[in-house]
Amino acid sequence: MSSTNRLIADIAKLRKEKKAVILAHNYQPGIIQDIADLTGDSLELSRRARDTDAHVIVFCGVHFMAETAAILNPDKVVVLPSPTAGCAMADMITAQDMRRIREEHPGMPIVTYVNSTAEVKAESTVCCTSANVNRVVASFKEEKAVYLVPDQNLALYAARHTDKKVYYWNGYCPVHHRLTAEAVRRARESHPDAVFVAHPECRPEVLDLADVITSTSGMLRFAKESTHRAFLIGTETGILHPLRRDNPDKAFYPVSPQMVCSDMKKITLADIVRSLETLTPRVQVPEAIRLKALQAVERMLQI
Repeated sequence: MSSTNRLIADIAKLRKEKKAVILAHNYQPGIIQDIADLTGDSLELSRRARDTDAHVIVFCGVHFMAETAAILNPDKVVVLPSPTAGCAMADMITAQDMRRIREEHPGMPIVTYVNSTAEVKAESTVCCTSANVNRVVASFKEEKAVYLVPDQNLALYAARHTDKKVYYWNGYCPVHHRLTAEAVRRARESHPDAVFVAHPECRPEVLDLADVITSTSGMLRFAKESTHRAFLIGTETGILHPLRRDNPDKAFYPVSPQMVCSDMKKITLADIVRSLETLTPRVQVPEAIRLKALQAVERMLQI
């Protein structure tokens, strides 16, 4: 038996013994996605985990995602196999920054992207995802302005779909922010028949060139339902694995090979085995923060 197959066998055995569910984000390496019980985006995974009888959640993603799982699943043990798997964008804003925003814009709703820490969520009015940000902003019927954190590009995308004034924090996802319009034009020259699908975390000038703008889950749905045969994908390259797996008769190309998140590639099979054996590193959210963050998430789910 190869070392890889041995690790996969160990995971299967330990998963059953520990009554664990393994969640893998769409950006994880293909082999991690393949051994997971559930794959998807971070909020979708955390919500689906609530419906399982698992005692343990092994979250293969980055730290804020495991925190979101802990917020929504307080009765389960949540572990993140690589403790150093973080998110640069989530680190660009703090709870102290949020309190200062509230002081400078009293009464203004603060819409927080789920790609943020629990402490930041706890200081928010409501959370949003890249899929529902426009609906969340529109849900404030009387307010003429909202403040969106931490992603400036998502805020600028939302501003295009509302008459409200959208203030925003100057954070960004380095992977999406580094994609340029010139890189998109070069990719389209190489694949002239491909549909360009972009994530809302991309720069506005990149979104201007997109045929479709949607979240990672939206990309997976669009690819399945589309009659097109070729696609340029404008998000982290990990999503190419499920796209190609689920649509073997279609072609998918990264709009740029540089769209790789090193934090999303840190978790290995050996890390998962170790986490299942030890139930560490455990991710816990202090109850006072968890309850406040949960309110912001639940407001979004109601919308």
